[in-house]
Amino acid sequence: MTSTELTLTELTVVAHHRPEVLERLLRVIRHRGFVVHKMTMQLENEKIWLDLTLASRRDIGLLINQLAKLYDVVDVTCDDCE
Repeated sequence: MTSTELTLTELTVVAHHRPEVLERLLRVIRHRGFVVHKMTMQLENEKIWLDLTLASRRDIGLLINQLAKLYDVVDVTCDDCE
């Protein structure tokens, strides 16, 4: 992969349902240099399930670590990641 190629990665984030959670997640994603290509969200049992397709030249592992540190985040999974 060259430095100009964008890598698409699919993530699933589970978090407690609070009014500010979605904004906080999207802010971290943007600040870490990722672009949202596709996003779906479901609310179930007072938790949000967010399926994201993200694009970036950066390592997805760094973003996963940052998202997992957020207070309301319960789980972050990436089937495509090592």
